[in-house]
Order: sequence, then C-alpha cells, then structure tokens
Amino acid sequence: MSASVDERNGGIDKPRAISGNSRVKFEWDAGKEAANIAKHGVSFSEAQLAFADPRRVILTDKAHSAEEPRFFCIGWSGRGVLTVRFTYRRGTIRIIGAGYWRKGRKIYEERES
Repeated sequence: MSASVDERNGGIDKPRAISGNSRVKFEWDAGKEAANIAKHGVSFSEAQLAFADPRRVILTDKAHSAEEPRFFCIGWSGRGVLTVRFTYRRGTIRIIGAGYWRKGRKIYEERES
C-alpha cells in the first residue's frame, strides 16, 4: 500500500495489511459498546462490517498505542464509510471504538481516487 498519513494528522501512520480470512474472530467490552452506541450510534457488530470491505484501509494509531499497538480500519459498512479503532489480542481483533467520521471517509475516498 502506498498511502501514508503522518503523525501531524492525528497520530495516523502507514497503512497495514490485514488478512482477508473469513474466520477472523472479534471481541469487545459490552460496556464500551453501549457507550459507543450512545455517543456515535454504531454497534460493534456493525463495526465488523468495515473489515469485510475488500477496499478497507488499515492504519496504525500512533496516538493511542502507548500500552499496546492500536489500529484503524476504515471501510464501507452499508451506511457509509466507517472508522473502527481496534487492537489484536491473542489472535483476535478487539474493537475499541467506531464511528462515521469525516477524517476516515476522506482517507478512504482519497485512496479510491
């Protein structure tokens, strides 16, 4: 992948690859999901759809990776371009947050052109 956004753009770094394996496992904290639904209107079940987009973009979240590496998955979910913050734990994708944010949509659309 050739696209790159540096730390001056919110701590987002180079795109990363993620397996297209359909047997990817997801997990999340139910309380964090409830807070995310209240704040952003997105369930973490819906957030999984971004990972299924073959044109998804995976970026390193340098601003929130002090304790563990964190990433963004930006992909189409059916309602629009969804940005999902996540980490890997024990071979599982752990969703931390998700929303329909302008910055993610811009990155996705720039990658499409």
